[in-house]
Amino acid sequence: MKIGVPKEIKDHEFRVGVTPAGAKVLIDAGHEVLVQTLAGDAIGFHDEMYQAVGAQIVPSPKEVYQCPMVVKVKEPQTSEFPLLWECQILFTYLHLAPDPEQTKQLLAQKVIGVAYETVTDAQGRLPLLVPMSEVAGRIAIQAGAFGLQMINGGRGVLLGGVPGVQRGNVVIIGGGVVGTEAAKMALGLGAHVTILDSNLARLRQLDDLFGPALRTRFSESHAIEELVSEADLVVGAVLLPGHAAPKLISRALVKKMRPGAVIVDVAIDQGGCVETARPTTHSDSMYVEEGVVHYCVTNMPGACARTATMALTNATLPYALQLAEHGEDALRQNPGLREGLNVYKGQVTNRAVAQDLGYEYKATSELL
Repeated sequence: MKIGVPKEIKDHEFRVGVTPAGAKVLIDAGHEVLVQTLAGDAIGFHDEMYQAVGAQIVPSPKEVYQCPMVVKVKEPQTSEFPLLWECQILFTYLHLAPDPEQTKQLLAQKVIGVAYETVTDAQGRLPLLVPMSEVAGRIAIQAGAFGLQMINGGRGVLLGGVPGVQRGNVVIIGGGVVGTEAAKMALGLGAHVTILDSNLARLRQLDDLFGPALRTRFSESHAIEELVSEADLVVGAVLLPGHAAPKLISRALVKKMRPGAVIVDVAIDQGGCVETARPTTHSDSMYVEEGVVHYCVTNMPGACARTATMALTNATLPYALQLAEHGEDALRQNPGLREGLNVYKGQVTNRAVAQDLGYEYKATSELL
């Protein structure tokens, strides 16, 4: 199969869908790989490296999108919608629930959209979301620490403090991969860290993992209000696979926060879990609302694009190989990959997306 790898065009998005090493694996398996020129140049994956493993470098997205399968990182942008075509396999992050316009366009083009974020493994986990969640969770603390600096409107708190001075107070809502990685970073900096989650079994796991260094609380409205209002940094790390994120922090609660506190809403890809959150970009990443600094970048791992690209290819490559080898049959053969199918030839095939956006849901068993 011919596989296209476009240059990402979202603001400050320097990741690329396949590394040169990943391209070699696909080519060695008998597939053709077309890479748009300079697709990975900014992070050290130069055209010559792709050519050295047998990939073809093409000058524009037009050639890439003529391939029956496209592997990329972020959802298609406005200029890319007309390049999509019926029955084309699009393998990327989609995050459709909070994005009605993208969903409309993908349905109109009748593509086969397989979203990284809803692919599952045999244990029901989300293996293609994990690597970017790991990166985003760690970046969240770096970004939050930067946001706390006075120059950004922050309250001037150093998360780790210094001898004789109180440490910063970090509250993380959600104990999944993002929350766990954020906790590692925040604890490493020396902050006081509390994680809230509604899953008691997960809280027990976190307690076993971190011991007394980490404080855990069951997530309910009273606990959220109590902790968020006293926090220096709040990380929103909530995930309901496929669904738009629930708004767990209201505007009224944001108003109660300390002036100059920081919110990093990692759930912004799915609409955000904070009422005052709105999508931002790497070129304009922060804003102050209700006296609180907000960092809500929708492609957070793009800040560390080289690390993120290698981690992503490690995870996606086996699935990309299956799709390239078997096409639609790969969706019939692999139940976990089939869970990634969000749109199929004009139909919404993810129940959460259909519910959130008001579309009729079509089970994959009816269509494949």
